Amino acid sequence: MGNWLVNHWFSAAVLAAWLGINVFLFTYYFLFFDQDERYFYTRAILGSALAWARASAKCLNFNSMLILLPVCRNLLSFLRGTCSCCRRTLRKQLDHNLAFHKLVAYALALFTAVHTIAHLFNLERYNDSQQATDGSLAAVLSKMHLKDSNKWLNPIHSNQTTVEYVAFTTIPGLTGVIITLALILMITSSTEFIRRNYFEVFWYTHHLFLVYFAGLVIHGIAGLVRGQTEDSMEEVHPRRCAEYLVQKHEECRHVCCKNPEFSSIPAESWKWVLAPVLLYVFERILRVWRARQKVVVTKVIMHPAKVLELQMQKKGFRMEVGQYIFVNCPAISLLEWHPFTLTSAPEEDFFSIHIRAAGDWTERIIDTFQQQKPEMPRIEVDGPFGTASEDVFQYEVAMLVGAGIGVTPFASILKSIWYKFQQADQTLKTKKIYFYWLCRDTGAFAWFNDLLASLEQKMAESGKADFLTYRLFLTGWDTSIANNAALHYDTATDTVTGLRHKTIFGRPMWNAEFSAVATAHPRSVVGVFLCGPGALAKDLQRSCHQHSSLDPRKVQFYFNKENF
Repeated sequence: MGNWLVNHWFSAAVLAAWLGINVFLFTYYFLFFDQDERYFYTRAILGSALAWARASAKCLNFNSMLILLPVCRNLLSFLRGTCSCCRRTLRKQLDHNLAFHKLVAYALALFTAVHTIAHLFNLERYNDSQQATDGSLAAVLSKMHLKDSNKWLNPIHSNQTTVEYVAFTTIPGLTGVIITLALILMITSSTEFIRRNYFEVFWYTHHLFLVYFAGLVIHGIAGLVRGQTEDSMEEVHPRRCAEYLVQKHEECRHVCCKNPEFSSIPAESWKWVLAPVLLYVFERILRVWRARQKVVVTKVIMHPAKVLELQMQKKGFRMEVGQYIFVNCPAISLLEWHPFTLTSAPEEDFFSIHIRAAGDWTERIIDTFQQQKPEMPRIEVDGPFGTASEDVFQYEVAMLVGAGIGVTPFASILKSIWYKFQQADQTLKTKKIYFYWLCRDTGAFAWFNDLLASLEQKMAESGKADFLTYRLFLTGWDTSIANNAALHYDTATDTVTGLRHKTIFGRPMWNAEFSAVATAHPRSVVGVFLCGPGALAKDLQRSCHQHSSLDPRKVQFYFNKENF
């Protein structure tokens, strides 16, 4: 538990604060609508379902206010890169933006379900009260519109009206159905399977958030749920006058014989979401403006394993190691934008990305550039945006773990290190880097070999051969590859990659790797950086917890994962 807190105490504090605010809002407004005298008559018709509906509505407003903030990428990049108060703990929290976005979305789904079910009960009770003829308080309140059309409490004014009719013909009912359907589509299309295999489905359905927010703002303007007015409360307080409504005679002269007056609960959703929506609108305007700036593709390289490298230039483009951009190719799709990690170094006069065939869009863009047409397809770029890998040079020791194409952010880091050695940069804080690359086939190693070979040579010339230790793991192989490696094991270079370090067949033993790093650097803060699948992330997180010391003077491992 103690080692877990070393890596996650700030995230736990943020999560606790978020949960605490939700619990407070729900509890406070549940008790308010369950006990406040202004809703005495409303509760006479609806019962406790009123409190369930209103409390969940407040939590829906709160989480709707938060849902857009984690995807304001320019805001996050600003906080990460320019805000002086952004220490390591806060920057690490920024890396969990998508996890928090998903958490808030699940909370929206939960409170939407509670709100919808509560209002279904409310509609049923409104309908029952309207049709009741037993002279009960609920029945009397439901008939008040017959005496004065402006003093109604029950929105259902006819015995022929059904719950379905109210749900699909009133503004609250219809907008409620629409935003619930939009939320269901957005959440179901956000599953890992859909995002990985049908990204276009995820991309397009997620833009239903426009429908969601429009419906949310409109949802409460009709004011179907009402409460007694303050002035009416002073004249005919329900605690002393409710019985007169049931037993009132035509010639009653008592002050309580006056009918209570009611007013709608004002719509408040717009107050909660106005600021984040405006911020997001500004974010999108900035993205569109930046995406419209001209991008020149200077070089196209086709690597083995069907990996396309694009080298580009754009006026005013500035990047840091490990950052990513969004790329659009109008010839393929006008609306689709896909994230790619930058593989170039900040010291280079171009920026580059590597694209692996992993879906319809990536396959089409690879085919488009392979056709070698006289005119290069137009590319639009939005970014760059910050990620966890930006912080790699803040650590004395760094462990970089890439799986397959997940090596791309570390290509940028290793290239930058090469340039720093070239320029004899004395400001480099990092003293040691451990690099692990896991691949399923040998072809994936090919496009990265030249960089590693150059680094090996440069560090040897600089007298810092021990600065970089790298291990390449081949997780998928056949007998012929293994036999060939065994026969040439004593050669100076590896038969698979041609590098000095031998390729390891199988998966890393992470406990052994972390133990070795902890032994070699007993008093260092070690940054562990991953660009890879969730299962590998869990293994690395577990190892970080197990091998971090509670003593701040001893070794501590901080886990960082790339999230797009």
